[in-house]
Amino acid sequence: MKKIFLLVFVLFMNGIKSQIPYRIDTSYTVKSTYTKLIKHYPFITIAQAKKSKEVNAIYDIVYNQEKNRALHLDAFIDKKQKINPAVIMIHGGGWKSGNKSQMQVLGQEIASKGYSCFAIEYRLSLEAKYPQAIYDVKNAIKFIKDNANRFHVDPNKIAILGCSSGGQIAALIGTTNNDLALRDTLNKSKSTATVNAIIDIDGILAFKHPESEEGEMAAFWLNGTYEENPKNWENASAVTHTNKNTPPILFINSSFGRFHAGRDDMIAILNQNKIYNEVKTIQNSPHSFWFFNPWFEETVQYTTQFLATLFK
Repeated sequence: MKKIFLLVFVLFMNGIKSQIPYRIDTSYTVKSTYTKLIKHYPFITIAQAKKSKEVNAIYDIVYNQEKNRALHLDAFIDKKQKINPAVIMIHGGGWKSGNKSQMQVLGQEIASKGYSCFAIEYRLSLEAKYPQAIYDVKNAIKFIKDNANRFHVDPNKIAILGCSSGGQIAALIGTTNNDLALRDTLNKSKSTATVNAIIDIDGILAFKHPESEEGEMAAFWLNGTYEENPKNWENASAVTHTNKNTPPILFINSSFGRFHAGRDDMIAILNQNKIYNEVKTIQNSPHSFWFFNPWFEETVQYTTQFLATLFK
Protein backbone atom coordinates (compact mmCIF):
# COMPACT_ATOMS: atom_id res chain seq x y z
CA MET A 1 0.00 0.00 0.00
CA LYS A 2 2.82 2.40 0.88
CA LYS A 3 4.54 1.66 -2.44
CA ILE A 4 1.34 2.44 -4.37
CA PHE A 5 0.88 5.70 -2.45
CA LEU A 6 4.52 6.67 -3.12
CA LEU A 7 4.14 5.92 -6.84
CA VAL A 8 0.95 8.00 -7.07
CA PHE A 9 2.65 10.89 -5.22
CA VAL A 10 5.69 10.82 -7.55
CA LEU A 11 3.47 10.78 -10.63
CA PHE A 12 1.43 13.66 -9.21
CA MET A 13 4.55 15.76 -8.53
CA ASN A 14 5.96 15.00 -11.97
CA GLY A 15 2.65 16.08 -13.43
CA ILE A 16 2.89 19.41 -11.61
CA LYS A 17 6.47 19.90 -12.77
CA SER A 18 5.51 19.16 -16.37
CA GLN A 19 2.96 21.98 -16.24
CA ILE A 20 5.65 24.56 -15.38
CA PRO A 21 7.25 25.61 -18.70
CA TYR A 22 10.31 27.17 -17.07
CA ARG A 23 13.02 26.36 -14.55
CA ILE A 24 12.97 27.82 -11.05
CA ASP A 25 16.13 28.88 -9.22
CA THR A 26 15.67 28.69 -5.44
CA SER A 27 19.20 29.69 -4.43
CA TYR A 28 18.21 33.12 -3.08
CA THR A 29 15.88 32.84 -0.11
CA VAL A 30 15.52 34.64 3.20
CA LYS A 31 16.53 31.47 5.04
CA SER A 32 19.66 30.83 2.96
CA THR A 33 20.68 34.48 3.29
CA TYR A 34 20.17 34.31 7.06
CA THR A 35 22.33 31.18 7.28
CA LYS A 36 25.09 32.97 5.41
CA LEU A 37 24.90 36.24 7.37
CA ILE A 38 24.41 34.93 10.92
CA LYS A 39 28.08 33.89 11.01
CA HIS A 40 29.17 37.52 10.67
CA TYR A 41 26.15 39.25 12.26
CA PRO A 42 25.12 37.00 15.19
CA PHE A 43 22.63 39.58 16.50
CA ILE A 44 20.26 39.52 13.50
CA THR A 45 16.75 38.08 13.41
CA ILE A 46 14.44 37.57 10.44
CA ALA A 47 11.83 40.35 10.25
CA GLN A 48 8.27 39.13 10.75
CA ALA A 49 5.04 40.68 9.55
CA LYS A 50 2.96 42.44 12.18
CA LYS A 51 -0.67 41.45 11.75
CA SER A 52 -2.92 44.47 11.35
CA LYS A 53 -6.71 44.43 11.10
CA GLU A 54 -6.40 47.61 9.06
CA VAL A 55 -4.47 45.88 6.26
CA ASN A 56 -6.30 43.71 3.75
CA ALA A 57 -3.94 41.10 2.27
CA ILE A 58 -4.89 39.47 -1.06
CA TYR A 59 -2.54 36.89 -2.55
CA ASP A 60 -1.86 35.61 -6.07
CA ILE A 61 -3.96 38.03 -8.09
CA VAL A 62 -3.43 37.40 -11.82
CA TYR A 63 -2.35 40.64 -13.46
CA ASN A 64 -1.37 39.26 -16.85
CA GLN A 65 -2.06 36.05 -18.75
CA GLU A 66 -0.20 34.95 -21.86
CA LYS A 67 -1.19 31.50 -23.17
CA ASN A 68 -0.39 29.12 -20.28
CA ARG A 69 1.66 31.63 -18.30
CA ALA A 70 -0.07 33.66 -15.61
CA LEU A 71 1.76 36.38 -13.68
CA HIS A 72 0.63 37.25 -10.16
CA LEU A 73 0.88 39.94 -7.54
CA ASP A 74 0.12 40.15 -3.82
CA ALA A 75 -1.74 43.21 -2.55
CA PHE A 76 -1.55 44.74 0.95
CA ILE A 77 -4.10 47.51 1.28
CA ASP A 78 -4.56 49.92 4.15
CA LYS A 79 -8.32 50.05 4.74
CA LYS A 80 -8.43 53.23 6.80
CA GLN A 81 -8.63 55.46 3.72
CA LYS A 82 -10.60 55.06 0.50
CA ILE A 83 -7.59 56.09 -1.55
CA ASN A 84 -3.87 55.57 -0.85
CA PRO A 85 -0.55 56.20 -2.53
CA ALA A 86 0.67 52.91 -4.04
CA VAL A 87 4.03 51.19 -3.67
CA ILE A 88 5.03 48.68 -6.36
CA MET A 89 7.54 46.22 -4.85
CA ILE A 90 10.17 44.30 -6.84
CA HIS A 91 12.12 41.43 -5.24
CA GLY A 92 15.81 40.76 -5.76
CA GLY A 93 17.81 37.64 -6.56
CA GLY A 94 20.27 38.52 -9.31
CA TRP A 95 17.54 38.58 -12.00
CA LYS A 96 17.58 34.76 -11.73
CA SER A 97 16.23 33.78 -8.32
CA GLY A 98 13.89 35.09 -5.59
CA ASN A 99 10.13 35.52 -5.64
CA LYS A 100 7.40 37.97 -4.66
CA SER A 101 6.88 36.38 -1.23
CA GLN A 102 10.17 38.00 -0.17
CA MET A 103 8.46 41.40 -0.30
CA GLN A 104 5.42 40.44 1.76
CA VAL A 105 6.73 41.45 5.20
CA LEU A 106 7.93 44.82 3.92
CA GLY A 107 4.68 45.27 2.00
CA GLN A 108 2.49 44.57 5.02
CA GLU A 109 4.49 46.90 7.24
CA ILE A 110 4.49 49.83 4.78
CA ALA A 111 0.80 49.29 4.00
CA SER A 112 -0.02 49.67 7.70
CA LYS A 113 1.36 53.22 7.51
CA GLY A 114 -1.31 54.28 5.01
CA TYR A 115 -0.40 52.76 1.63
CA SER A 116 -1.47 50.14 -0.89
CA CYS A 117 1.53 47.87 -1.55
CA PHE A 118 1.95 45.30 -4.30
CA ALA A 119 4.57 42.52 -4.43
CA ILE A 120 5.09 41.67 -8.10
CA GLU A 121 5.97 38.39 -9.79
CA TYR A 122 8.00 38.87 -12.95
CA ARG A 123 9.79 36.57 -15.36
CA LEU A 124 13.36 35.78 -14.32
CA SER A 125 16.35 35.09 -16.52
CA LEU A 126 15.90 31.30 -16.65
CA GLU A 127 12.54 31.95 -18.29
CA ALA A 128 13.02 35.20 -20.22
CA LYS A 129 15.83 37.63 -20.96
CA TYR A 130 15.92 41.41 -20.66
CA PRO A 131 13.73 43.39 -21.23
CA GLN A 132 10.83 40.98 -20.53
CA ALA A 133 10.97 41.59 -16.75
CA ILE A 134 10.61 45.32 -17.41
CA TYR A 135 7.52 44.70 -19.55
CA ASP A 136 6.07 42.48 -16.82
CA VAL A 137 6.42 45.06 -14.06
CA LYS A 138 5.13 47.87 -16.27
CA ASN A 139 2.11 45.73 -17.12
CA ALA A 140 1.54 45.17 -13.40
CA ILE A 141 1.55 48.94 -12.85
CA LYS A 142 -1.03 49.37 -15.62
CA PHE A 143 -3.19 46.63 -14.09
CA ILE A 144 -3.09 48.30 -10.68
CA LYS A 145 -4.08 51.65 -12.21
CA ASP A 146 -6.87 49.97 -14.20
CA ASN A 147 -8.18 48.61 -10.89
CA ALA A 148 -7.42 51.68 -8.78
CA ASN A 149 -10.80 51.69 -7.04
CA ARG A 150 -10.56 48.02 -6.11
CA PHE A 151 -7.10 48.52 -4.61
CA HIS A 152 -7.76 51.93 -2.98
CA VAL A 153 -5.05 53.48 -5.15
CA ASP A 154 -4.45 57.06 -6.22
CA PRO A 155 -3.11 56.52 -9.79
CA ASN A 156 -1.23 59.82 -9.58
CA LYS A 157 0.74 58.74 -6.52
CA ILE A 158 2.66 55.64 -7.55
CA ALA A 159 6.07 54.76 -6.14
CA ILE A 160 8.20 51.85 -7.30
CA LEU A 161 10.47 50.14 -4.78
CA GLY A 162 12.99 47.40 -5.46
CA CYS A 163 15.69 45.52 -3.57
CA SER A 164 19.04 44.51 -5.10
CA SER A 165 18.36 43.47 -8.73
CA GLY A 166 14.79 44.58 -8.02
CA GLY A 167 16.21 47.99 -7.15
CA GLN A 168 17.95 48.09 -10.52
CA ILE A 169 14.64 47.24 -12.21
CA ALA A 170 12.74 49.84 -10.16
CA ALA A 171 15.23 52.57 -11.06
CA LEU A 172 15.12 51.61 -14.73
CA ILE A 173 11.33 51.64 -14.81
CA GLY A 174 11.20 55.01 -13.09
CA THR A 175 13.73 56.57 -15.46
CA THR A 176 11.96 55.21 -18.56
CA ASN A 177 8.49 56.52 -17.75
CA ASN A 178 8.10 58.02 -21.21
CA ASP A 179 10.32 55.64 -23.16
CA LEU A 180 8.18 53.99 -25.83
CA ALA A 181 10.95 51.48 -26.55
CA LEU A 182 10.47 49.86 -23.12
CA ARG A 183 6.78 49.03 -23.21
CA ASP A 184 4.81 45.92 -24.04
CA THR A 185 2.93 46.73 -27.24
CA LEU A 186 0.70 43.67 -26.73
CA ASN A 187 -0.79 45.17 -23.58
CA LYS A 188 -3.93 47.11 -24.52
CA SER A 189 -4.45 48.89 -21.20
CA LYS A 190 -5.38 52.55 -21.48
CA SER A 191 -3.37 53.29 -18.34
CA THR A 192 0.30 54.24 -18.43
CA ALA A 193 3.13 52.64 -16.49
CA THR A 194 4.31 56.04 -15.26
CA VAL A 195 5.51 56.15 -11.66
CA ASN A 196 5.92 59.26 -9.53
CA ALA A 197 8.75 58.16 -7.23
CA ILE A 198 11.58 55.61 -7.07
CA ILE A 199 12.98 53.80 -4.02
CA ASP A 200 16.14 51.89 -4.88
CA ILE A 201 17.35 49.61 -2.10
CA ASP A 202 20.91 48.52 -2.89
CA GLY A 203 20.33 48.19 -6.62
CA ILE A 204 22.93 49.21 -9.18
CA LEU A 205 22.35 52.16 -11.51
CA ALA A 206 25.02 51.24 -14.08
CA PHE A 207 26.10 47.79 -15.24
CA LYS A 208 29.39 48.89 -16.80
CA HIS A 209 30.98 51.25 -14.31
CA PRO A 210 34.21 51.52 -12.25
CA GLU A 211 32.24 50.65 -9.07
CA SER A 212 30.31 47.79 -10.65
CA GLU A 213 31.28 44.14 -10.25
CA GLU A 214 28.50 42.69 -12.39
CA GLY A 215 29.46 39.63 -14.39
CA GLU A 216 27.97 36.23 -15.12
CA MET A 217 24.47 36.75 -13.64
CA ALA A 218 24.03 40.11 -15.33
CA ALA A 219 25.32 38.70 -18.62
CA PHE A 220 22.87 35.80 -18.40
CA TRP A 221 19.94 38.22 -17.99
CA LEU A 222 21.22 40.78 -20.50
CA ASN A 223 21.72 38.10 -23.15
CA GLY A 224 25.49 38.39 -23.38
CA THR A 225 28.56 39.88 -21.79
CA TYR A 226 29.34 43.57 -22.18
CA GLU A 227 31.65 42.74 -25.08
CA GLU A 228 28.94 40.64 -26.73
CA ASN A 229 25.96 42.93 -26.08
CA PRO A 230 27.04 46.43 -24.98
CA LYS A 231 23.70 47.94 -26.06
CA ASN A 232 21.72 45.94 -23.49
CA TRP A 233 24.25 46.72 -20.74
CA GLU A 234 23.87 50.42 -21.46
CA ASN A 235 20.09 50.46 -22.00
CA ALA A 236 19.42 48.46 -18.81
CA SER A 237 21.32 51.05 -16.75
CA ALA A 238 19.06 53.68 -15.15
CA VAL A 239 21.78 56.32 -15.28
CA THR A 240 21.63 56.15 -19.09
CA HIS A 241 18.03 57.40 -19.03
CA THR A 242 18.23 59.89 -16.15
CA ASN A 243 17.16 63.37 -17.23
CA LYS A 244 14.88 66.28 -16.35
CA ASN A 245 11.84 63.97 -16.41
CA THR A 246 13.13 61.50 -13.82
CA PRO A 247 10.91 61.36 -10.71
CA PRO A 248 12.24 61.92 -7.16
CA ILE A 249 14.33 59.04 -5.86
CA LEU A 250 15.42 57.59 -2.53
CA PHE A 251 18.55 55.44 -2.35
CA ILE A 252 18.80 53.13 0.67
CA ASN A 253 22.19 51.45 0.64
CA SER A 254 24.31 48.96 2.53
CA SER A 255 27.92 49.71 3.32
CA PHE A 256 29.07 47.94 0.13
CA GLY A 257 29.79 50.37 -2.71
CA ARG A 258 29.37 47.87 -5.54
CA PHE A 259 25.62 47.77 -4.91
CA HIS A 260 25.11 51.42 -5.81
CA ALA A 261 27.37 51.61 -8.87
CA GLY A 262 26.42 54.68 -10.87
CA ARG A 263 24.47 56.30 -8.03
CA ASP A 264 26.68 59.37 -7.68
CA ASP A 265 26.65 59.92 -11.45
CA MET A 266 22.86 59.76 -11.34
CA ILE A 267 22.64 62.16 -8.41
CA ALA A 268 24.76 64.69 -10.32
CA ILE A 269 22.18 64.66 -13.14
CA LEU A 270 19.29 64.85 -10.67
CA ASN A 271 20.82 67.82 -8.87
CA GLN A 272 21.54 69.54 -12.14
CA ASN A 273 17.82 69.29 -12.94
CA LYS A 274 16.74 70.16 -9.37
CA ILE A 275 15.06 66.78 -8.85
CA TYR A 276 14.53 65.78 -5.23
CA ASN A 277 16.69 62.88 -4.05
CA GLU A 278 17.86 61.36 -0.79
CA VAL A 279 20.62 58.93 0.17
CA LYS A 280 20.36 56.81 3.30
CA THR A 281 23.29 54.53 4.08
CA ILE A 282 22.74 51.89 6.73
CA GLN A 283 26.16 51.65 8.34
CA ASN A 284 27.85 48.29 8.91
CA SER A 285 25.07 46.47 7.13
CA PRO A 286 25.34 43.62 4.61
CA HIS A 287 23.55 43.32 1.29
CA SER A 288 20.00 41.95 1.85
CA PHE A 289 19.78 43.93 5.11
CA TRP A 290 16.07 44.60 4.49
CA PHE A 291 15.15 41.04 5.47
CA PHE A 292 16.51 41.35 8.99
CA ASN A 293 16.24 43.18 12.28
CA PRO A 294 17.68 45.59 13.29
CA TRP A 295 17.84 47.02 9.74
CA PHE A 296 14.27 46.21 8.68
CA GLU A 297 12.72 48.94 10.84
CA GLU A 298 15.28 51.45 9.60
CA THR A 299 14.38 50.56 6.00
CA VAL A 300 10.67 51.06 6.71
CA GLN A 301 11.34 54.37 8.44
CA TYR A 302 13.40 55.82 5.59
CA THR A 303 10.87 54.60 3.02
CA THR A 304 7.77 55.97 4.71
CA GLN A 305 9.44 59.29 5.52
CA PHE A 306 10.34 59.72 1.85
CA LEU A 307 6.84 58.75 0.71
CA ALA A 308 5.23 61.12 3.19
CA THR A 309 7.42 63.97 1.94
CA LEU A 310 6.14 63.41 -1.61
CA PHE A 311 2.59 62.15 -1.21
CA LYS A 312 1.05 63.06 2.15
